[in-house]
Amino acid sequence: MIHPSYSEVMAVVNSEIQEDEVPVVSSRYSIVLATSKRARQIIDGSEPLIDHIYGKKPLSIAVEEVYEGKVKILPEEAGEDEAAE
Repeated sequence: MIHPSYSEVMAVVNSEIQEDEVPVVSSRYSIVLATSKRARQIIDGSEPLIDHIYGKKPLSIAVEEVYEGKVKILPEEAGEDEAAE
């Protein structure tokens, strides 16, 4: 199982919005899309943005990057959910 969980990641991603704003992500599908896109970037040669990567797979690294705020998920109205460095 990947830690942090999708609900913890979703809480971190949505923590920067105001009370009356629409959440950046509203489903685990959005988290899955963003982290899988970032994992693909890592597989294709992009440098990980976190230091503690030893023994971790690209998806685990991508989840940690989103959780630590190193990669931001763009709001849905900006297009598809995309990970932006």
